[in-house]
Amino acid sequence: MIFQLLYMMNRLFIYLFTLATLVVTACNQQEGVEAKKNQLKDYRNEVKELQSKIATLEEEIATEDPDYAVVNKNATLVTTLPIKTDTFSHYIKVSGNVASDKNVTVNAEASAEVSQVKVKKGDQVRKGQVLIVQDAETTRRNIAELETSLELASTRFERQSNLWEQEIGTEMQYLEAKNNMESIERRLASAQSQLNNYMVIAPFSGTIDQVFVKEGEVTMPGVPILRLVSLEDMYVEAEISETYLGEFNQGDPVTVRFPSLNKSIQATISSIGQVINENNRTFEVQVQMPEEASVLRPNLLAVLEIKNFEQADAVIIPTNLIQSDNRGDYVFVAKETENGLVAEKKRVERGMTYDNQTMIVTGLEQGILLIDEGAREVAEGAFVKVNDQNEVSTAVSSK
Repeated sequence: MIFQLLYMMNRLFIYLFTLATLVVTACNQQEGVEAKKNQLKDYRNEVKELQSKIATLEEEIATEDPDYAVVNKNATLVTTLPIKTDTFSHYIKVSGNVASDKNVTVNAEASAEVSQVKVKKGDQVRKGQVLIVQDAETTRRNIAELETSLELASTRFERQSNLWEQEIGTEMQYLEAKNNMESIERRLASAQSQLNNYMVIAPFSGTIDQVFVKEGEVTMPGVPILRLVSLEDMYVEAEISETYLGEFNQGDPVTVRFPSLNKSIQATISSIGQVINENNRTFEVQVQMPEEASVLRPNLLAVLEIKNFEQADAVIIPTNLIQSDNRGDYVFVAKETENGLVAEKKRVERGMTYDNQTMIVTGLEQGILLIDEGAREVAEGAFVKVNDQNEVSTAVSSK
C-alpha cells in the first residue's frame, strides 16, 4: 500500500509538471488552442482523481499503521549524499600577464632629421636589418675631410720615417709626424663609428608593432622611434603573496588560463623570485610559454592555477552543507531509528576548501548518509524522508 502511495505521488508530480508545460506552451502558441484546452481539462481531471486516491490510501495506512502516519506527516523531504573518499587538491589562483623580453621600444642615438623610414607597422624584420636612416651628411663630410688629412699625414710620416732611417732630421720631427698620423686615424675611426648611430638597426628578428616617426621629423637621443616585438620566448609573470612562499618549486606544473581566449595551457614554473616586494609583500613567479602558443600577445591577461596541496583518500563534501554554531562546525546526517530516519548533527573538523568543496579532517566516514537538499530546513532529531527518485521511477516503469 505504501508502494502504491509513492507510485501515485510520482504520477501526480508528472501530471503537474506536464500541466505547467502545457500552460506555458499555450501562452506562446495560438495554433490548436481549443485542442490544448480540452487536453488541459483532461489532465486536471486525472490530477483530481490521483489526489483522491492518495488521500484514500493515506487514510487506510493511518488506520493500519498509526506510527507510520505520525512520522511521515511531520517528516521533512530531503535528499542524501553517501560519504565517499577521493583525492583532494588545492590550487592557488592568481592573475598575471603575458610578457616577453623581446618587446622593446627602439630609440634614436643621434639628433638628426629622419631621411628614410624603411619599414611600416606589421613588417617582419630580421636581426641586423636597417629600419630607419637619419641624415648624416655633416658626419660624412667630416669623414671625407679626415680621410684627406689622413692621406697627407701618412705621406708626411712615410717621408719623415725614410729620412729618419737615413739619420736625416731630428727625432722630434719623426715623432710629431707619427703622432699626427695616429691622431687623425683615431678621429676618423670615431667619426665612422658615429655614422652608425644615424642608422637604426633591428636588435633581433620580429614584427614592427608601431612606428613613431615620419620622414622629415627630427629625432632626439633617447626618444622612442619604433616598437619591435617578437612572439618567441614569451612567459607569464605574476605576483604571489608571501603567505605561499615555499609551497611550490621551480618545475612544478601549472595550468595557465587565458579568459579572453577561452584557452588553457599546461606549463611549468620556470623561475621563482628571491626577493619580497616590500610595497605589496609579494614575490614574482614566471611560467615559460611553449613555442606553439603563437596566439598569445604581450600584456594578455592570464590566470595561473598552481597546486599547493594534495591528499589522497580524503573525505570531501560540498562546502554549503557545513553549518556552524557556538560549538563549532557540523553537518546533518540521516540516522536510522526504530521509528524511521531522523536528522542528526555530526560535528566535523574542516580542512582546506577549494572550488566549493571542503576536505573533512575528522567527523565523517564512509557509510554515513549526508543530508543534502533540505539540510537548512531540518533540526536535530527531526524526522526526515529521503526523496529517492530513482526508486520511484523504477516502480513506475515496472507497472
